[in-house]
Amino acid sequence: MDWDEPRANLRAQVDGPAFLGPGTFSKLPLVTEPADLDRVRPDVAIVGAPWDGGTTTRPGARFAPRSIRGAAYECAGRHVLLGVAPLEVLRVVDYGDAECPPGLAAAAHDSIRRRVSEIACRGIVPVTMGGDHSITYPCAAAVAGAHAGRRVGIVQFDAHPDTAEHSWGNERSHGTPIRRLIEDGLVRGEDVVQVGLRGYWPPESTFAWMRERGIRWHLMDEVLREGAAAVVERAVAEALDGPDAVYLTVDVDVLDPAFAPGTGAPEPGGMTSSDLLAGIRAVATRTPLVGMDVVEVCPPFDPTEITAHVANRCIMEALSALALQARAGTLGRE
Repeated sequence: MDWDEPRANLRAQVDGPAFLGPGTFSKLPLVTEPADLDRVRPDVAIVGAPWDGGTTTRPGARFAPRSIRGAAYECAGRHVLLGVAPLEVLRVVDYGDAECPPGLAAAAHDSIRRRVSEIACRGIVPVTMGGDHSITYPCAAAVAGAHAGRRVGIVQFDAHPDTAEHSWGNERSHGTPIRRLIEDGLVRGEDVVQVGLRGYWPPESTFAWMRERGIRWHLMDEVLREGAAAVVERAVAEALDGPDAVYLTVDVDVLDPAFAPGTGAPEPGGMTSSDLLAGIRAVATRTPLVGMDVVEVCPPFDPTEITAHVANRCIMEALSALALQARAGTLGRE
């Protein structure tokens, strides 16, 4: 559907209040086929990955893409702090969802990887709405494959490192994607930077494996002691130490459950929404961002929609930062 066509009723719906009209992300044009991407040539494509078969705790993240799309009561305009209207500067489309058949992990992950590859291989920045954190493996793998000539690193906001060897035998769980990416040679361990770790998992043996691979992480205690801005500053410097490009993954359980109650594995003592949004702005403004996902939104556990709202804004913060890069003429430069 090309919303630039002269369809008066559709145009009125698109220009109307957020609750009116098609249910795409911020009322963006919906495109569904690779040929549409070639025709429209967007800067960014937003795609859903409605898969939660990798969760070991509370299921329901399969419903997140639809919830995140509908979360904002106002479609985004000008970012008050950054002074940029991202959807006016960038050409952004909603690329629908990857087909994720219930119960079939391999098929779902393959579908997600193909869908994200269709975006990334065209030089478009994919922004994926999960789904549980297992979807980061196919998403980041697709981005790494599309940028095979570049060294892609990962910045991860998360309460958990997700570097387990397996979860009760499941190597495709939401606790394993970072380990899979490293062991499969798609990302180097020393190119992974994690912020917000806390709680009672994983065991020391997993952290020992992380040290051997050179993963750099920042515990929540460091964030509380020194301030989020200072820790993110170090994380950005580490992210630029080696990689040519950066993939950003945001697990909403990095937030304290007061700010994100609707998640599969809530962990008390986390970041505030304002600190996380500022961190995303810093990463997306100051690094060559080539892909992003927001995961572990679990709508059934949050009837207030707080969690979906913050996930929506995580994406908008990244888009606003990319718009600044585009305005400066640096977006997509290698």
